[in-house]
Amino acid sequence: MSQAITRYHALFEAVRARRRKPEVPKGLDAIAQQAIVRVKRLKARRSWLMAQAKQVDALAGDTRQLSDAALDADLADARERFLRSRADDELVRRSLAMVREAARRETGEDAYVVQLMAALGLYHGRIVEMVTGEGKTLTGSLAAPLLAWKHRHLHVLTVNDYLAARDAESRAPIYRRCRIDVGAIQQEQDPSARAEIYAMGIVYGTPKQITADYLRDQIRLGQMTSAWTGRQRMALDASGRAAPLVPGLHAALVDEADAVLIDEGVVPLIIARSRQEEELSEVYRQATRLAERLDEGPDFTIDKLRRKAELKRRGEHRLSQMFDELHEAGADPIWRAQRRSEELVRQALVARHCYQHGQHYHVVDGQVVIVDEYTGRFLADRSWEHGLHQAVEAKEGVDVTADRETLARMSFQRFFRSYPFLCGMTGTAADATGEMEKVYGRPVVVIPTNRPMIREQGPMRVFRTQQSKWAAIVDAIDQAQRAGQPTLIGTRSIEASEFLSAKLDQRGISHTVLNALNDEEEADLIAGAGRGMSGGQVPAVTVATNMAGRGTDIVPDPEAKAAGGLRVILTEMHGAKRVDRQFIGRAGRQGDPGAAQVFVSLDDELIRNHASELASFLRRTTTGEEITRHPFARRAFELAQRRSEAFARRNREGVLRQDDWIDKYLPGG
Repeated sequence: MSQAITRYHALFEAVRARRRKPEVPKGLDAIAQQAIVRVKRLKARRSWLMAQAKQVDALAGDTRQLSDAALDADLADARERFLRSRADDELVRRSLAMVREAARRETGEDAYVVQLMAALGLYHGRIVEMVTGEGKTLTGSLAAPLLAWKHRHLHVLTVNDYLAARDAESRAPIYRRCRIDVGAIQQEQDPSARAEIYAMGIVYGTPKQITADYLRDQIRLGQMTSAWTGRQRMALDASGRAAPLVPGLHAALVDEADAVLIDEGVVPLIIARSRQEEELSEVYRQATRLAERLDEGPDFTIDKLRRKAELKRRGEHRLSQMFDELHEAGADPIWRAQRRSEELVRQALVARHCYQHGQHYHVVDGQVVIVDEYTGRFLADRSWEHGLHQAVEAKEGVDVTADRETLARMSFQRFFRSYPFLCGMTGTAADATGEMEKVYGRPVVVIPTNRPMIREQGPMRVFRTQQSKWAAIVDAIDQAQRAGQPTLIGTRSIEASEFLSAKLDQRGISHTVLNALNDEEEADLIAGAGRGMSGGQVPAVTVATNMAGRGTDIVPDPEAKAAGGLRVILTEMHGAKRVDRQFIGRAGRQGDPGAAQVFVSLDDELIRNHASELASFLRRTTTGEEITRHPFARRAFELAQRRSEAFARRNREGVLRQDDWIDKYLPGG
């Protein structure tokens, strides 16, 4: 009987969550929301959070004197008070002090005052910015029990399965002490295992996994508008499979919030099923061959920024002749339809000129696998839409997979706006304050560091060509290694990391490479990336894509600290300043020494796409390979980055408008 009640409650919550449609206010409503966000910001402003944190810290003497039995009894009492009524500030402070003590006894980690401040910010629905290395994992595990008590269920979202499993396991002793079950959703789990985990008080997972399960629930629930119709349908299903996996959306704590809410926010998650076979595989291959016969300029133009191809009159005329040849040769009848045929060729041109192997995708075991441009990780179970994935497969000469039929679709941006309560933490939220407040209604608060930051930020070095830039980077790595400093080098793509690795091999510099091709070794590689000159070993040199900048700490050993700490070298500026800050933040953690420097060239993708006129100006007005001293060199790249951020922001706003349109005009959307 109790199991049936639990299933009915899960169904009720799932249907209620489905009917809760996020809204982005407009006009006067938007002005009102901005005012509300400002009031929230004032209510839990930085000075207030610090004062509350100091009061929590003052309770440490009392909580440390408690026996284990007394601490457990107090935690149980606090949990009951949260469940029964609205928690006041005094109860929150007292409860946080006890969770802090539980964490100290279970893990040996004693939270700093700034971590208590950040945990309070999370509890009050803030996006908190904590500098890399300041202990976000412990901070989140202090806030999570309070949020789980208050909201019954809490989803903790992070950037990959590895971090979800790691944090769920390492934090479990704290949560068990607080009488909360915890689990992690993983790719390989079957539905029954997932259902057990979703029933727990705290669930770790990636946005992809949880959103996908939520969408699968919606497909199975169909057009249910009430729990009663759902109960009737459940009664017809003896296997119980009608029970939803995700029992409603209650509260979410987002780790690496800028990556999840901003960078990944506009990515649509699509539940699709493959058709029986790809009947158009030869058509995609033929479109690729036709695209190869066209000339860029006379026949077509490419907009690499927007990833579009436009045919010119000559190109259309030549294609018309090619289509006639195919028709006479008895090719697929699809080539008789002029508009559809031209669209297939345009898609092939986009695949050929806008999507590069090693940067946007990689071929693994004969399959095209998308590479996440923000983290450098493989997205093994994702594919591009509208035939683009098939066009890339045809370009690479691998088997063309079957096209898919879309069953359900939702952007992460829309999914997170469906949570009644949302908070998050990251190392770089301040750069996206306006967007966080506008899209999610979440104020941003910057948490001070526990110790003063002493990292040395070297001046940006600007070069005319990539060849001279790479030569200077290799020289800088060699100098750092000779000086006994471990070095972390950040690249924007797998291709760039492999290219630099070859350069270092030629120079005889020992190093390791961390990218999506060897991500299984990530933990071991990061653990050794802070090694200095000790035991007869040379300092560590680690070449990495952005994946090394998320969720893990690089701790310099004593020899490395004596030599100046970890040195970070960025080989190219990213499209968003936040990503640069995140990677640079690997150095100088917790008051450690460290250094960082950025190397760029006029051939870099960022300035080519967003400030090509300034790149041309600098080429005309400078001499020599290094042009760092030119007064406009650094400013040109900063302007290109601002334009890139504005372009990405406009794209996200477009997705947001599309989400709102779907909610407004499509039933059940």
